[in-house]
Amino acid sequence: MYWSFAIINGRLAEVFFDKKGDTPVFLGHCYVRKEEYPTKREQRMIERDIKKNRLSYRKGEYRRMS
Repeated sequence: MYWSFAIINGRLAEVFFDKKGDTPVFLGHCYVRKEEYPTKREQRMIERDIKKNRLSYRKGEYRRMS
């Protein structure tokens, strides 16, 4: 299982997923606050991940936003 930060429905979240080939299979997410990650390393991880990962979650389905 892998995880990453993402913006889901306009809020910061941790996303948990597995990989099948090159495609991610999303398992779940939990909303978090940026203040929960105080170190500079964690802040850089958040900034790097949210540039790539913007998702929409509705009715149990994740969709990548452009």
